[in-house]
Parts: sequence; C-alpha cells; structure tokens
Amino acid sequence: MLPDRLTLQPIARFEGTLQLPGSKSLSNRVLLLSALSEGETEVTRVLDSEDTDVMLAALRTLGVGVRGLPGPHGSMWITGKGGPLGAPSGPMQLSLGNAGTAMRPLTAVLAAGHGIFTLSGVPRMHERPIGDLLDGLRQLGVHVSCLEREGFPPLRIDAKGLRGGSARISGATSSQFLSALLMAAPLAGGPVALEITDRLVSQPYVDMTLALMTRFGVRVERPASLRFEITAPQRYRSPGRLLVEGDASSASYFLAGAAITGGKVRVEGCGSDSLQGDARFAEVLARMGAHARFEPAAIEVEGGEPLAGIDADLTTMPDAAMTLAVAALFAHGPTTVRGIGNWRVKETDRMAAVAAELGKLGARTEVGSDSLTVHPPASIRSASIATYNDHRMAMAFSLAACGREPVVIENPACVAKTFPEYFEELAHLTVPAS
Repeated sequence: MLPDRLTLQPIARFEGTLQLPGSKSLSNRVLLLSALSEGETEVTRVLDSEDTDVMLAALRTLGVGVRGLPGPHGSMWITGKGGPLGAPSGPMQLSLGNAGTAMRPLTAVLAAGHGIFTLSGVPRMHERPIGDLLDGLRQLGVHVSCLEREGFPPLRIDAKGLRGGSARISGATSSQFLSALLMAAPLAGGPVALEITDRLVSQPYVDMTLALMTRFGVRVERPASLRFEITAPQRYRSPGRLLVEGDASSASYFLAGAAITGGKVRVEGCGSDSLQGDARFAEVLARMGAHARFEPAAIEVEGGEPLAGIDADLTTMPDAAMTLAVAALFAHGPTTVRGIGNWRVKETDRMAAVAAELGKLGARTEVGSDSLTVHPPASIRSASIATYNDHRMAMAFSLAACGREPVVIENPACVAKTFPEYFEELAHLTVPAS
C-alpha cells in the first residue's frame, strides 16, 4: 500500500533489467477484438491495471466469456460472440472510469450492436471530448446522445446496428476516435469508408489497430494515407493465441533514468519489432547524447556524456513526450517538445500540469499551442509534485529525484491506472545517492 505522499530520495544511478508489464493500448484492443471474434482466444501477459479491469468488467457485463488472470505470468481466455455485442435483456449501463481505451472503442462497437447503452465515467472522463467520434457514428446512421454536455460523456446509444456508408472526421484531437471506428466498421451491414479531414495525431496507434485487425482476420484497404475502406460485413476470427508486448510508455521512464544518470537499463518485452510508437523513444534519448541499442523484443540505453537539449516532434509518442519534458531538467540548454497539443485532453490537462510542476522544480517553461519548451534550472529544487490523479505525472516526475534533492510524489497510488508496481520497480532499478 502506497502512502498518500511518497518521498523519493536522490537517485545516483539507474541500473538493471526490467521485464515490462503488458501494453495498455494493446491489452484493451486485443480483449475487445477477442470478444467480437468467432472462437476462443488465449491472451497472455494482459496488463493488470485499472484500465484493463474496466474493459474486462464491461465485457463480462455484456455477456462475454472471460476466464483466467491478467499479469506478466498469467493467461486469459476470451470466448468471442462471433459478431456485434448487444443488450438483449434491456437497457445496460457501463461505468468506464477514466479509461479512454475502453470508452472510445466501446462507444463505436456497441453502436454496431443492438440495445440501449449508457456509458459514463469519472468526472474527468466527462471533461474529455468525444465529439469527433460521435460525429463519425452519426454519419453512419447511429443515434447517440450526450446526457450532460454535447460532445462529451456520459452517452446514451440507441443501437440498431451500423448501416455502413461514409464518414469524414477530424483526427487532430485523438487517434482513438479513428481506431474505434475502424474496429466497429467490419460489423456494419455494408461497406464503410472513413476519411480524416485534417491531420492524424498519434499515427502509430492507428497502425497498431490495423495490425491487430489483420491478426483477427479482417482486411482494411488504405488507398490514401488518410482514407480507409472496409468491406462489411466481415467476421473477426480468433487467431488462437496472442502475446501482449510490453508497454513502451512504461519503458520510457527507466530508459530516460539511465540516460540522465549515466547508468545502463535494459527493458524486455518490446523492441524494434514493436507496434508501439513509444518504442522509438530511445532514439530521442540518443539524440540527447545517450547510447541506444535495439533488439526485436528488447531495448537498452546507456548514459554517456551529459544530455544536450533538443528540439523534437513527438507527435507519434505523446505519452513518452512527458518523460522527455522531465528529462529536459537535466539537459544542457533548452528542450522543445512539439506535437503535444492533445496533452490538454488526456487524464488531466497535461500541458498545464507539466508546466506547473516543472516550475516548482526551478525550470522556466514556455507553453505554445502544440509545444512546450523547458529551460532547465542551474540546480533542481526539492518539491512536492501534484499528480492530478494522472498516472503519467507520477511516473514521469519521479525522474526529478535524479537531482540532488528529495522529491515528494503526491497520490502515488494513481499509477495503478497502468503500472501498479511502478514504484517497486523504481526501487529495484535505482541506486540511491550516498
């Protein structure tokens, strides 16, 4: 049990090997596609966290057969429905916490089924926009209404199946909206064409979705980079057994710690073969002066010369971008992180939160519409870091303890959203300053 406030003593060095927990994004996508498939799917290394608990609870409520245990040594067996999910016994309510990887895809997939569904979450989820996804569903004939504020959960879906057709939506806020529509599209009664009207943030997450759909036997044509065509109806079919690769976002903290402290860390579970954009974060650290080495399922970073500030576009890895913002405290010269405008609609307004907490540590920041510039302080101050109930705030700012002063992390238990054992692993892979 973690305390309400966790004091991290100064860290001298990151050193060791970490077996990564499963990827949250992959876990929830695989669980949902397994539920839609013909046959039973064995899924190993499902992440054991709040977000995956939310998805598993929703699937059980929807009548999907679920057995086994998540976790690094566990396996789960999902008995698929062989088609859309429904609520045949009457209106159904699903509470989805603050799990975007559950709220967004379930909204689309349930719209392709039959029944009346109410989807809600914690107060912060009701502040996170979902309007682009709803716009796409309405273009495909779905009747969905917002119960409090237009464009935001909670939602009511009066599902009568997805008719097919064309939908044009924005991809500038979140790639999850397109991923959700893609996963639902094969369940439609006729062909579906999806087009992004502007730009697509976090492109690797869409590539991940497409790769998994292929594993489950569904074809998506992509005649242009921002246009997707799906023949429907198609049936998802179980691939039999799937291994969830390790979470690359979680790896970023330990790899950055090695770069900052001149240590050496190896993470196992994802590497050059990864479907995740964040797996390339070690390349960003190499630009700052660290040494990075990739294997198909492992990444190793060793610190060398003191880090140098860089200007980097991290559109493809917005979660790891938070890690870079804190690592910038230890660089010579300013670091500018670009492509992060969607930070504002994450678990908290991360743009404001990161800037505020970096300021407590002595840094000066410049906030742009899509960027953050960090001017490192001469020395890092001791500070009490507010985490805003955001797991990535807690994990990223733990790196501030690589300075010479202790750092307090408020509400450290918020890491349970994706990495409940984070602070235990941090203790195992760090050497305290004497």
